[in-house]
Amino acid sequence: MFILVVILHVVVCVVIVGLVLLQAGKGADIGSAFGGSGSQAVFGSMGTPTILGKATSVVAILFMATSFALSMMAHRRAVSIMPASGPAATAPATPAAPPAPTPSTPQK
Repeated sequence: MFILVVILHVVVCVVIVGLVLLQAGKGADIGSAFGGSGSQAVFGSMGTPTILGKATSVVAILFMATSFALSMMAHRRAVSIMPASGPAATAPATPAAPPAPTPSTPQK
């Protein structure tokens, strides 16, 4: 089930990107966003909704639904990478023994 929702989510992501890129921009220049040339709203005037606009709304709702479903499923199957208890107690490290004396060259 989880894999199916992930695949659906990826498909919805690709579709929503395509739909947004296919739509024409509302404001032709930056001035229309800030009240220039008779703009009626901050993000441009709302015209009649197009089929692309309606499809984007539907796909956006699907995206939110799959995102919510994935977060709920991931929460149920979460496995922590942190151990439940602290690290195992280990014996204290003993100091290394001093190196054995090396035989020196014999003196004559």
